[in-house]
Amino acid sequence: MKKQRHSDPKVEQLLDELMQDYKSPEQILGEEGLIKQLSKRLIERALQAELANHLQNTPKGESPSSSKSVNSRNGYFAKTIQTEQGACYLQIPRDRLSEFEPIIVPKGQRRLAGLDDKILALYARGNSTRDIQAQLEELYGIELSPTLISQVTDAVADEVRQWQTRPLDTLYPILFLDALYVKIRQEGRVKSRAVYVVLAINLDGHKEVLGLWIGPQEREGVKFWLQVLTDLKNRGLQDVFIACVDGLTGFPEAIETLYPQTRVQLCIVHLIRNSLKYVSWKHRKEVAADLKPIYQAATVCEAEDALTRFADKYDQLYPTISQIWLRHWERVIPLFDYPPDIRKAIYTTNAIESVNRSLRKVLKTKGAFPDETSVFKLLYLALNNISKKWTMPIRDWKAALARFAIEFPERFPID
Repeated sequence: MKKQRHSDPKVEQLLDELMQDYKSPEQILGEEGLIKQLSKRLIERALQAELANHLQNTPKGESPSSSKSVNSRNGYFAKTIQTEQGACYLQIPRDRLSEFEPIIVPKGQRRLAGLDDKILALYARGNSTRDIQAQLEELYGIELSPTLISQVTDAVADEVRQWQTRPLDTLYPILFLDALYVKIRQEGRVKSRAVYVVLAINLDGHKEVLGLWIGPQEREGVKFWLQVLTDLKNRGLQDVFIACVDGLTGFPEAIETLYPQTRVQLCIVHLIRNSLKYVSWKHRKEVAADLKPIYQAATVCEAEDALTRFADKYDQLYPTISQIWLRHWERVIPLFDYPPDIRKAIYTTNAIESVNRSLRKVLKTKGAFPDETSVFKLLYLALNNISKKWTMPIRDWKAALARFAIEFPERFPID
């Protein structure tokens, strides 16, 4: 239980005095309410203190650039900034030699940082610049142009580049790869493109998105996946125990080239989902239950028997399902090389599923993106929001990690 912090009695006394004459929410939160007035006074006082400190730290009140000129206060100039409480009209102090550089309200800045954070938070939830403009005006009485809002979100581009090139751990036990589809306007036409999300589970069992890659306009192949994996390797990733994918063309060949010891496992959840595409709603629950004995079998032989029983029961009604499993069987059976603890971590792909579900909620409000940069910008901000909830390891991780130490003793790090 957290310790309760006790307020400063002086602060409490000041608040009591301030609140004596305020009886309604409008007097607190209104256009000329207490919060807005306090914000204005506090900012102006802080600016006064900044200038006083600047002048005090200039030797003998002289300008660092000229030993003959004496610097001093030189009145004020008016400036309007946008805050979370709306427009704030400030008196900014200035010095005679124009050397004072305020920190709290830098020169040229028209918004406080908190407002930029709100713009980015709204954008990360899939709101368009027009939507953000309308919401800020409705909630705070702030009038911002769509151009200015775009400038705030465009400033994230440098963060995206740094994030996409950041150093990685040398080992991630499990890698999940999945695709989202977005529409991007190119050469006057709207085209559907795949955005590949690479999600890893680190040694602590926590989820970490390693990066985002937009696939080529044509079908991805070995060349594309070699570029992605080379990027990961150059950033420090030296080893992966298991890569769980959804039948990505060319990926197994690419990973065998750069990470020959990594085992590629077909994502069971995606295989189940593909199977249920052919099933009517009234049979879905029953078919899903009958698929479980296949991927939850103890051995390959038991799994094959379960698949045979499934085919006997459903081939007349849904012949495509058993054919899907047989066609991908070589990528399914590696699952049975592992004990139950590791299997759960592989085929229970809640990790990547929850990420993509959250990203799709953001994307569904979007039409066509103007370019690839805008796709990265939105998904990066959305991932920042999503990752704030990743405070716990994935389920059964300690048991799985102990099994990894046994399965891969030469490659497992020793403290």
